[in-house]
Amino acid sequence: MTEEQSYTTEEISRLLKISKLTVYDLIKKGDLVAYRVGKQMRVDATDLEAYKQRSKQLQSPAHRAAVDSVHPSESYSGMGTDPTNHAVHPAANASPLSRGTFPASTSMTVNTSSAHSARHLVITGQDVSLDILMRYMEKQTRDIRPLRSFMGSLDGLISMYRGESDLVSTHLLDGDTGEYNLPYIRKILIGWSYVVVNLLTRPAGLYVQRGNPRGLQNWTDLKQPELRLANREKGSGARVLLDEQLRLHGIPASHLIGYDVEETSHMGVAAKVSSGEADVGIGSEKAARLVGQVDFIPLVQERYDLVMLKKQGNEAWIESVLRILQSPDFRQELQSFEGYDVSRTGEILYEV
Repeated sequence: MTEEQSYTTEEISRLLKISKLTVYDLIKKGDLVAYRVGKQMRVDATDLEAYKQRSKQLQSPAHRAAVDSVHPSESYSGMGTDPTNHAVHPAANASPLSRGTFPASTSMTVNTSSAHSARHLVITGQDVSLDILMRYMEKQTRDIRPLRSFMGSLDGLISMYRGESDLVSTHLLDGDTGEYNLPYIRKILIGWSYVVVNLLTRPAGLYVQRGNPRGLQNWTDLKQPELRLANREKGSGARVLLDEQLRLHGIPASHLIGYDVEETSHMGVAAKVSSGEADVGIGSEKAARLVGQVDFIPLVQERYDLVMLKKQGNEAWIESVLRILQSPDFRQELQSFEGYDVSRTGEILYEV
């Protein structure tokens, strides 16, 4: 039996003429099938070709006409010719979120196979656990159509306050109390009824170059001189975690080289450290494993929670989500990811 040809992420980057970070993002979203060999990600030639064919079909006039005939309000304008940009963006007569009221750095993915009569449900966040949750929701609640917006925790809560999001994921540390999420939720969602439920707990900490040449072990080590940082965007949970730790330890943000240069994902930060462009970054453990060639120093266990608005028409899918979160099958699937603690998954933490 002949061994099938496979490619590294760097080779995929060169073949598709896209950045290595974009390759990791495609893998994270499940658009490009990959597997790990040791500490390196690889993609088989057949899976690469399948991805290219799917991208071509999504951009073909026949496919666009077919989608328009079922979802006439949806447009492919803005997709351009980039084969990696195949998310469907609802047009101006859709929800306020899709009209551009969310930050330009966010994106939304849509499952175009759902019936056009299904209700749109906007879910914000980046963690892979949300992809799993959406899959379960699509199986169990046929009358809703999940839309994914990849905005950060704080932006997600603000969009919920504006009525633009239905289910928000958040991991925001309040440095003064050591509490996650609830202090922010209570202050931002004034006037709304909602329920907060735990999705999972995961390690967060420092990304450092392989072998940790700067010897970074804790937050106080960020005082080291000439330290180059790969930072996240304002409003993300990782950015809030960093800013709170800098405040608590009396470290000026200006002390860190690159503080004002922002990445929009954990993997973007890890990739900067892996390439040697930065000495340190803040994020979750999973991104470090995906990117490779970067070490992870765990410093906190962050609680990753879901917030769901209790407005008219949401009752049925909220109950469905709670059943999913509390089901053994869902918990078992989350546990397959190293570092995910599901001991409180499905626990209602606050309700108003």
